[in-house]
Amino acid sequence: MRNLILLALLLVTSITSAQITVQGVVKDSLGAPLELANIIAINKATKAMGSYAISNDKGRFKLDLDMNTTYTIQVSYIGMKSLSEEIATKEDDITKNYTLEYDNALDAVELTYEMPVTIKGDTLVYNADSFKDGSERKLEDVLKKLPGVEINDDGQIEVEGKVVNKLMVNGKDFFDGDSKLATKNIPSNAVDKIQVLRNYSEVGQLRGVQNNQDNVAINIKLKEGKENFWFGDVTAGVGVATDDELYLVQPKLFYYSPKYSVNVIGDLNNIGEVALTNRDIRNFGGGFRRPSQSSGTSINLGDNGLGGLTSIANAQEIESKLGAANFSYSPNKALDLSGFFIYNSSRLRTREESFVRYIDSDLGIPNEETVQTGREASNQGIAKLSASYKPNANNQLDYDLLGRMSSDSEMQSEVSSVVGSTDQIDEVNPFSINQNLNYYYTLNEKNIFALEAQHLIKDEDPFYNAMLVNDPTNNFDAPQDQDAFDGTADALGIDRDQFGYNLNQNRRIKSNQLDAKLDYYYILNNKSNINLTLGTILSNQKFNSNIFQFLDDGSYLDPVATLEDGDGNLLQNENDTEYNFSDVYLGFRYRVKTGKFTITPGFSLHAYGNKNTQFGVEHKDNFFRVMPEFETLIQFKKSESLTFSYNMSNSFTDVTNLAEGIVLNSFSNISYGNPELQNSLSHNLSLRYFSFNLFNYTNVFAFANYSKNIDQIRSETNFDNVIRTSSYFNSNFADESASVFGRVERTFKKIRARLGARFSYAKQNQIVQGEQTVNQSFTQSYSPELRTNFREAPNVRLKYDYSISKNDQGSTSTKFITNSPSVEFDAYIWKSVTFRTDYTYTNQDDGVRPSQSFQTWDASLAYRKDKDAKWEYEVKASNLLDIDSKVNNSSSNISVFNSETFIQPRFVTFRVVYSL
Repeated sequence: MRNLILLALLLVTSITSAQITVQGVVKDSLGAPLELANIIAINKATKAMGSYAISNDKGRFKLDLDMNTTYTIQVSYIGMKSLSEEIATKEDDITKNYTLEYDNALDAVELTYEMPVTIKGDTLVYNADSFKDGSERKLEDVLKKLPGVEINDDGQIEVEGKVVNKLMVNGKDFFDGDSKLATKNIPSNAVDKIQVLRNYSEVGQLRGVQNNQDNVAINIKLKEGKENFWFGDVTAGVGVATDDELYLVQPKLFYYSPKYSVNVIGDLNNIGEVALTNRDIRNFGGGFRRPSQSSGTSINLGDNGLGGLTSIANAQEIESKLGAANFSYSPNKALDLSGFFIYNSSRLRTREESFVRYIDSDLGIPNEETVQTGREASNQGIAKLSASYKPNANNQLDYDLLGRMSSDSEMQSEVSSVVGSTDQIDEVNPFSINQNLNYYYTLNEKNIFALEAQHLIKDEDPFYNAMLVNDPTNNFDAPQDQDAFDGTADALGIDRDQFGYNLNQNRRIKSNQLDAKLDYYYILNNKSNINLTLGTILSNQKFNSNIFQFLDDGSYLDPVATLEDGDGNLLQNENDTEYNFSDVYLGFRYRVKTGKFTITPGFSLHAYGNKNTQFGVEHKDNFFRVMPEFETLIQFKKSESLTFSYNMSNSFTDVTNLAEGIVLNSFSNISYGNPELQNSLSHNLSLRYFSFNLFNYTNVFAFANYSKNIDQIRSETNFDNVIRTSSYFNSNFADESASVFGRVERTFKKIRARLGARFSYAKQNQIVQGEQTVNQSFTQSYSPELRTNFREAPNVRLKYDYSISKNDQGSTSTKFITNSPSVEFDAYIWKSVTFRTDYTYTNQDDGVRPSQSFQTWDASLAYRKDKDAKWEYEVKASNLLDIDSKVNNSSSNISVFNSETFIQPRFVTFRVVYSL
């Protein structure tokens, strides 16, 4: 691997050092500089494009060309005569200026090549073929090569540092705009243009009255010949691992016509290569956004599903199935119908070995080693139907219906050095129905109305079972000689005279919420407008739970708890809680543009009402609050801006934190709520800077955020051995958090260099074992990267991730240092063979235990006769070093956690791909 890196660096050095720079200025006939002029250099001998440039605001351009070569330079600008000139490079840089003449006729010079990048207003257009070298297979392979575009660690597309929130194909939503499904499945050879739509607004009527600088969408334009025909590919493969036979079947088919489109994605495999993970499915929002998102109010409805399902990358065995279909249909110009269906099923086997060390020895909590094995089964389904009716430019009506349901279960066996052997079962079958209705009406050029309403129904029914060891003969021994769970069993009122604890809990959480608002926009002039908002959030949640114990004789017991809350009140092992929340608000915003500034001050008046009823007792809280907000955008130039924003927000908890009865999150994590909990108030400030310069291919962005949280809901935690019991309270001390993130990207000839850095600080207040604690955490991370972008030669990507994570609590402190260098290499050889490999080394050190490390190495070799061949054959090897586990270290305010997660062994697969 080291030789591979050295060879790649030598190749890069030799090629880039054999280039010179041609630079100059493009002006009009009056001597004024022309911004966004296109300059192309075409190799006269090979007829291939050698380089391209776009002039900056001062008309300057720069081309990187090979030495001792003759090029044809073509310069063009909209509305002017294009010109063409031949130059011969030597070994010295060249300065060359160009003057274009105005001409209403067609350009006299025929342009041989399309510009790789063009800018049209807020739209940035990449010509995909200009960035392909033949090794690409999917859309993400092309996106990674585009200047200013990044695929982040979560699989999301980022453009100039902003996450793309909608992706379309030929102007039609692809699975409601989900970018990850698109990047992993759309074949690269079908992509013609990639249009980046900056300042994107889904509602054209609101484009001029809202701030959309953070909204980015991408539209994929398909190549000619892809419309009215099915295209895509079907992959089938088999493989071998240590003891298992492997299989892979993945059809990915697409059909587009002017009136309708159909996308079908299938997946059946046991090697862990999935289009969507369980977490992706759970986070799949279907394009829904809360109408109250910018109101300053947020209410948490909670997530009572199996949120801790294992990531596929951390499983020893995997079986997955996916079926997904997306359609759109336009019966006429005014009506668009669309929808999708996704079904995902997975079966996982997991194993993890961990060690928990408690920082403060005065807490009296023993360190714990555990070995945990598990099996998980998940079946998830999502379906959505949408309709959009636009009879004219002044009216738009949208309706969406989204339904989701799942059936998830998890079985875990755990062996603890403290508790002994435990078997646990978690099951849940939740469903939800979400409806969205939006209507936008433009009365005239001065008055615009927008109605947005969303209704959600959610039903969750988690069940939990734990079977723990118990020795009933030691019930009268001293506490330190009893079983680890015995003290908790007493508190829960469990019968200790059983040969094992069979502990169970049923829960049911029903949520019903309406979120609606009416906006009125009055346009004062072309520089300013006023926005009035009348909105409401109405929420109802019901929570029921009960804890029961199966006895040795097959009967069951409803235990009576002896646990008391902080006020000395006896807690119950059941809950019957109803929580009603309301917010009626009136908002005002004034938006004005003056020079480079767009200033938007505003405020909202809120009337809040809270009531939770538990066992016939009501707890109420009604109050008013004024919530200010402010935003200023400074647009230095078309691709450079600075934004400052401030807002105040109110956050309200969900019903489970209010329910005063005992809840088993697990046998070792018990909690009860507080019916007197109030909302938390936060002050949020942010500063964002973006700069994208196509003259010198420099992309810079930086974020800075600060939040101060008052009356934040925190936990009071007490331990009995390693069993924790938590309750909730509004902290009298403010919590704070701050973060700074920045990334600089610059292209030097054929090398793209990138440096990212992140700093974050957080201060939180908790109560542990009756003592007030303040936990301060600080994290810093750096990620330098070098990547080549050759059309003919092999490409390499070198990256180094370095991070330090530190936690301080009083006189105790923990620190983790992580080093992770990685290399990716791909080569397109003989115009038929594609070779790829990637290697990562990760080392983690906490300064106490010996440092831990692991390595991952994958490689693939594929053959297809040429770029247009229908058949491709591939051999792919995963985990070449046969590493059996990955390490992970983390810390909290009271403990340090070290773990080994066991993964799939080395395996090799052979695949056949057929392209339609």
